[in-house]
Amino acid sequence: MPVAHFHLVDGAYTPEQHRELLTAASRCYSEVLGSPLERIRAFIVRYHPDDVAVAGTVVGAGAPPAPYFTAIVLAGRPATQRQELAARFTDLIVDLPGAQRPLVRGQIVEADPANWAIAGTAAATTRASEIAGRAGAAKTPSHGIAA
Repeated sequence: MPVAHFHLVDGAYTPEQHRELLTAASRCYSEVLGSPLERIRAFIVRYHPDDVAVAGTVVGAGAPPAPYFTAIVLAGRPATQRQELAARFTDLIVDLPGAQRPLVRGQIVEADPANWAIAGTAAATTRASEIAGRAGAAKTPSHGIAA
């Protein structure tokens, strides 16, 4: 379920920096939320320098690029996880593409599981099925068979 969008000025960073940011952010999401890596989606949203203003000046006219990120998590995650995710995403944007820390902004958005779809099914339903499946597997005796 975790989804991240990194809003960057086109041309401010190299394609390699984009790749590193997407890869590192995916790992970070997995570590902080304890979510399987295969569930994580990370995107870079690019903006033409003339389509971004920082402090009232357009980047194309000389303002520094000011990255912004949005991280979506299912509602109910502890505040400590959300805060750690925001801090680590900021660190990634500063360390990998080299953004100026004071210019980085970000937001953690909590999505109600009833309003988030996974393969066309509400996450609330999917999550309930997964939890029930795990509970059933834990109750099933292994009969000495190694997993």
